[in-house]
Amino acid sequence: MDFDQINRVIHEKGRLAIMTLLATRSGWPFQDLKAELKMSDGNLVSHLRTLHQSGYVAYTKDIPDRPKTTYSITPKGRAAFEEYLKLLEALIYQARG
Repeated sequence: MDFDQINRVIHEKGRLAIMTLLATRSGWPFQDLKAELKMSDGNLVSHLRTLHQSGYVAYTKDIPDRPKTTYSITPKGRAAFEEYLKLLEALIYQARG
């Protein structure tokens, strides 16, 4: 198995957790992600920025009464996440013989 195929953007623990949540439900407000993942603002923002720059995550800003930023997985992000999962499944299959 070629471990260089592992998507390094997704593979980092924090970003993997974010991608997993975003893949399960459309539209996660920042505060919900923060609470679910128990991350600091700065740490979460850093990971979301990396995922956004890779084209895996999109966000919308809504300012009715107070600012609210909601994050979602993009089609490119979903495809990359599915590919990542397939690679992990292949690794597990090989390890179990």
